[in-house]
Amino acid sequence: MILTDRVAIVTGAGSGIGRAGAVAMAGEGALVVASDRDAAAGDATAQAIVDAGGRALAVAADVGDDGALDQLVAETLKEFGRIDILHSHAGIQVEGPLEEVDPAGMDVSWRINVRAHFQLARLVMPIMRAQGKGSIIVTASNSGVLYDQEMIAYATSKHAAVAMVKQIALDYGKHGVRVNVLCPGWVDTPFNDAFTRQMGGRDALMNYVRDKIPMGRFASVDEIAEAILFLASDRSSFMTGHALVIDGGECIA
Repeated sequence: MILTDRVAIVTGAGSGIGRAGAVAMAGEGALVVASDRDAAAGDATAQAIVDAGGRALAVAADVGDDGALDQLVAETLKEFGRIDILHSHAGIQVEGPLEEVDPAGMDVSWRINVRAHFQLARLVMPIMRAQGKGSIIVTASNSGVLYDQEMIAYATSKHAAVAMVKQIALDYGKHGVRVNVLCPGWVDTPFNDAFTRQMGGRDALMNYVRDKIPMGRFASVDEIAEAILFLASDRSSFMTGHALVIDGGECIA
């Protein structure tokens, strides 16, 4: 197994990509701390890992709360004594163009999609630096390398997340800590609700996926989990500061 006994924190682990990545890492031997603001959802992910023979701990945390992030890292260290992998995944979508997104919408996009990643990376970096090794994965979106119609808050925050990852990677590569950004395209999860509303409903979204994505379909969460395993493991040992786009070709269409 490629992650045997490595300790991994996953935020947004209660559903979708976060859950799939957490389960996949546990399947490769990682000790997973499954965190979600929905405590029941995080517990369910941890229980699924344990039921499959893996090792997991659930820690409820709202990534918009600095104190909750402090506690998440502290509980991980108390339980396992180290942190080898951080998948900072939790995010938010706020739809609308400039005149329809109020400042509160931009503020929450920034807080969850940029600042929370910054804060959590800042908390784990001293630990990884002292270990001389670690992998930080930040989930952005292919919206961080292209632009979406009428999604100013989302696209702005995701571009910022990509830039932030590149800067951290530049500064900390010398310490053996790799920092990469995961940029999924369309994955069929409830996270797309804001995009679905913005596009005018489920039928319009499905038409977009069929017509605008060269591969003509959504990704599955398991396909994205394979990329998470790659970035978390030594299979990507010479990769840092990279935006890994997995979008069926949408960004080149």
